[in-house]
Formats: sequence, structure tokens, C-alpha cells
Amino acid sequence: MESSIDCARFNMVQQQIRPWDMLDDRVLDIMADIPREAFVPDAYRGLAYADIEIPLNATVCMLAPKIVGRLLQALDVRPGDRILEIGTGSGYVTACLSRLGARIISIEIDTDLADEARARFAAFKLEWIEVRDGDGLTGPVQGGPFDAILLTGSMPTDAALPMLQEQLTTGGRLVCVLGEAPAMSAVRVNRLAGDRFHREALFETCVPPLEKAQEPERFVF
Repeated sequence: MESSIDCARFNMVQQQIRPWDMLDDRVLDIMADIPREAFVPDAYRGLAYADIEIPLNATVCMLAPKIVGRLLQALDVRPGDRILEIGTGSGYVTACLSRLGARIISIEIDTDLADEARARFAAFKLEWIEVRDGDGLTGPVQGGPFDAILLTGSMPTDAALPMLQEQLTTGGRLVCVLGEAPAMSAVRVNRLAGDRFHREALFETCVPPLEKAQEPERFVF
């Protein structure tokens, strides 16, 4: 007999995510399988599958499920991809990336959230995930280049994009949300070859900023 949680997860995928221009069945299948309720604070378990952002602390929220789906679809994860995630948060998006076959370095500025995410990954026996404490916008991350980079919070401007996109492999993808409320846009940058990049706007949205996101004046490579 199907439980109420299983029903809520099924409805999340079919009623929230799939109708929002979601065509990647791999992402849909993984989001239908991963127990999102295990990644939310206890006080919000009953809202794990609602179409809302869920607070993790005073400044950080889990993204709404449909936003997670669209960002993962845009990232186009391939098995074996080496991925940089900036903003581990609860670890839910990281778990989705892992189930898509990625090898992940995830950077989290809040040490408590980082520790909680590590514990969840261990409990679910998720492999190929390395969570690092720190700010992923202060400079290039050791371990690159990366096949894909995902930012789980918004940035007010594109000042950090040159530093981030230089960490991509040829053919690599970067997905992020740029702008300030209420006008934000999800953006994908593809590295074509050398210093050639293609940038496109994907959809309009509004998500919380990365915690303590820094707007650097200049990066030196």
C-alpha cells in the first residue's frame, strides 16, 4: 500500500515539476525516488513536497522542487562528470547529482550545514561526494577543471562568472541564477573551446542569494 509520503513525492513530480518544461526523465525519476523529507529540518517535514522554499537557518533555504528540477535539467549531468556545487545546503541537490552519476566537490560556507549534509550522505551511502567548508566564490576551487558547475543560490551580478567559467572543461556547463529580487534569471554558460563561451538565459525566477556571496573586484589567474 502506497504511503502518504510516497503519494506526496509522486504528486510533487507529476504536478509541480513535470509540467514546468521538464523533459529529462532521468531527473524526474531520481527526484521521484530520493526521500526529500530526509533532507529538511524536522519542523518542516510535513512540507517536504510542497511547492515552496524551506528554511534551513535564518538565511538559507532549500530551493522549491520545480527549481531544483529545472536547474538539474539545464546542467545536463552525465555519468562520471566531475561537478562543482557551490552551496551544499541540506545536501538534497547534491544527492540528486550523485544519483545522476556525478563526482562532486560541494562547497558550503556554513559549517553546521556542511556537517549535517555529510551525515546524511553517509546515512544514504552516497559515494563520490566531497563536502568542503568555505566560500566557493573567493577564487578557483582546487580539484578542477569541472565538467559542470552549479550554484544553488543566486548572485546579484555576474562579477564572479569569469572566475567560475574558467574552471570549466571544454564542453562544460555552468548553471546559476543572476539578479536581485524580484527580477532574476537562471543562466547557463557553455565552454565551447579555449576562451570561447556561450551564455543563455533559461527562465525567470527568484531564489535566495548565496550566503555571504561576495562580489569580487578582480580575479587573477
